[in-house]
Amino acid sequence: MEVRRIDPLPELTSVSPATPLTPQMRAEQVQLVRAVEAVNEARLFGEKSELAISVDRETRRPVVKIIDRETKEVIQQIPPEYLLRLAEDLKE
Repeated sequence: MEVRRIDPLPELTSVSPATPLTPQMRAEQVQLVRAVEAVNEARLFGEKSELAISVDRETRRPVVKIIDRETKEVIQQIPPEYLLRLAEDLKE
């Protein structure tokens, strides 16, 4: 399996929910989804864990999580929740 570096995340931080995605941004999203699916299929985080990438609704920052497949409990999150809330508070 070839792992390529893709860098759509900096653009995500500047996109509001109402902003339409450009074709390039949509293509980068598709690449990101495929990369996450490949990581999860390869079980790179173990049999019981999976990778999830999302955007925090309040700060619009990318969030990477390792999640227990069975319980859906968050095992690890980058950045941690407290930093996302701190960033949100600093914007106000």
